[in-house]
Parts: sequence; C-alpha cells; structure tokens
Amino acid sequence: MNMPKTVRILVLDDHPIQCLQAKRLLEGTGVSTVDTAPDARQALTMLQQQEYDLVLLDLQMPKMDGVQFIDALTSIGRVPILVIVSSCSRRLMNSVSMMAKEKGLAVLGTFSKPLNDSHVRQICTAMSTGLNEKMRISSVDEPMFDHETLELAISRRELQARFQPRKSLSSGETIGAEALVRWKSPSFGLLMPGSFLTSITRHGLDRALLFLMLDDAIQAQKCWHALGYRITVSVNLPTDLLDDPELPDQLHRVTSNAGLAASDICFELLETEMPLSAGQYHMGASRLRLKGFGLAQDDFGMGYSSMYSLISTPFTEMKIDRHFVNGAANDETRSAALVAAVQLGRQLGLEVVAEGVETGRDLEFLQSIGCDSVQGFLISPALEFDAFTQFLASSVNPLNPD
Repeated sequence: MNMPKTVRILVLDDHPIQCLQAKRLLEGTGVSTVDTAPDARQALTMLQQQEYDLVLLDLQMPKMDGVQFIDALTSIGRVPILVIVSSCSRRLMNSVSMMAKEKGLAVLGTFSKPLNDSHVRQICTAMSTGLNEKMRISSVDEPMFDHETLELAISRRELQARFQPRKSLSSGETIGAEALVRWKSPSFGLLMPGSFLTSITRHGLDRALLFLMLDDAIQAQKCWHALGYRITVSVNLPTDLLDDPELPDQLHRVTSNAGLAASDICFELLETEMPLSAGQYHMGASRLRLKGFGLAQDDFGMGYSSMYSLISTPFTEMKIDRHFVNGAANDETRSAALVAAVQLGRQLGLEVVAEGVETGRDLEFLQSIGCDSVQGFLISPALEFDAFTQFLASSVNPLNPD
C-alpha cells in the first residue's frame, strides 16, 4: 500500500544508518518528502520552519531525548502526528505514547527498532484510511467557542449525530450504533467533537446536546424500524447530568412519546468523568435501568474507579477503551490487560464491546478471547444517517478481518 504522495515526513534518530533505512522504506511508498534530523533540537528548528504531517522519532537520544522532544512539541503551532520507533521496552514506549496523548498530541503507533516493511505498511494503512484526519483534529489546540455561538448552533441543529456501526463477533451482523456528534458549521466547516465539546461543557450546554443527540437517535431508529432493522443506538451521557433527579423521567418521556421502547436506547456513562455526587449518580443510573434503558460503562480502564464503578452500577455493557484495544495483538502487556477485561465483563454478565478496532490482527485476537462485539475504523467510521442506512442494507455487511 502506498502513502499519500503529499504527506511530508520527518525522521528523527541520532543513528545515521537508521535514518537512511527509514528514509529508503518511506520513500518506497511514494512519499515525495522524507527529511531526516540527527538530534531533537534540529528537528524542532525544522518543524518551526516548515510543516510536517508525520514525525518518526527515537526515544534514546543525547542532549534532548525523545520524551523531552515530545514535550517541546506542545509549543509548535501545527503539531504533526507521531510514530515512536525505539529499542526501548514496549511498556516504556506505551507510557511515552500515553504521555503524548495526554498532552493533546496524536500518536499513530509504536514500533520496535529497526523499522521494517511491516511497520511501514501499518503506517501507510493508517495514513491512507482517513485515520490521519481523525488524529490530526485531535492534535490541534481546542478553540473556545462562546455561549451564544454554541447555543445558536444547537438550536439550528448544526450539531448532528453520525452513527458508528457496532458488529457482533459471533454473527458478523450490525447490532448497534453509537451516536457521535459532529458540527456542520457554516463558518468553520465540519468540526469534530474534540474541537468544541469542552466549550459545550464550560457553557453548561451538555444537557441541550444530550437531548439533541437523543432526538437524532430516535428519528434514526424510527426510520430503521420502518425498514425492518432493529438495533440499539448508544448516546453519550455526561455523568454530572445525573445530579438532576428528574433526568431519567425526562429521557423516558421523550423516548416513549416517540413510540420507542427504552431498550432501543443505551446511555453511555463516560468513566473518565467524576460525578458531582456519588449518591445522585447511583440513583440516576439505577432509575435509567429501571425504566428499561441500556447502560454502558464507556472508556473502561481509563477512569477514576473502574472496578468499583463496574460492580456498583447496573451496567448492561462494558466498552473497553481503544487504548487497550489498538495494537493489543502485537503487545503482550496490552493483550494481557485486554484478556482480563473481557473475562471480567463476561463473568459479570455484560456485553463486552471493544472500541477503536483498526487492524485485522486486533480483530482476530478479540474474536479468540471471547469479546462480544466491536466498533472502530476497521468496521466503519461514523456515518451520516443515509450512509448508515445503506451500510445496514448492504449485502457486503458480514464481519471480515481481511
């Protein structure tokens, strides 16, 4: 597979032979610009002088190591996507990758030296399937939108749901969808959630967005039911909204008035958020289940109290965060954690969903360890309503790791 020709790549490594080898392999994919830098300070200077889409970097370098280099990247105007290529341990590379992501940078992957054809094919696949655009958006600084702009966008329904399919690993059928918000802004174009969700929360508009996403999910469900499709649609619910004791009643009223069963909707509680009141959180979660809604613990493994939350909340699903899933087939540490999570979920009687599935090897691994269902770029990105309907109707719909 070839890399998009317009991609600009910088290779950072203090070993000249490693630089030349990486340059040769990357140029072999059709990329016209592959530059090299022997040290981190020169690489930073080059990044300030011109834009690069991708930086491949080592971690063990003199004067300024790769970790310091990544930290320094946060001051660069246009941050490239990172690929870590190092002889360090897999656990150390994973830790540095997590550090970069926590600082708002995008990491395509981590590979053990020396860089080889297989590594380059994986990089090409990611850069050619639109994954690079997803990561690019997550790596830019988030603009702060004012309350009036956001409120107007919600009232005009410029914020809309796109639906990411979820497939059963046993049958290959599409059994669900997650409603993911996108903003079709007349001024800014199509915006991904990373560029505006924090502003939504800061201005107290999470509730308005929740009901907008629920309405989009309901309208889509009604159309799909008319066509003979019955799937569950998941909607993200910020846990602090459960501080309102009336919320479960209001959500149920909206759903039932539309003629849908509560079981058609699953609310995903974001585990990375700390609820304002533990008592209100458990009350709200319990009442949502009493009314028949599905309840999923989202981003399992990334939050404040994973295990306690899992056993104390009446969840029906456990969604394993993509950081545990992506690359698990090639990473003993990550695969061990993923196996434990899947086994735990199944022992608790939960539907176990793996998020962020992007390679056939990870898909096969998830099948082998008994995961129930998957979603991610390998299956499909989030689709507009019409495209998702076509996806449902397509005869080429079974799961296929190839």
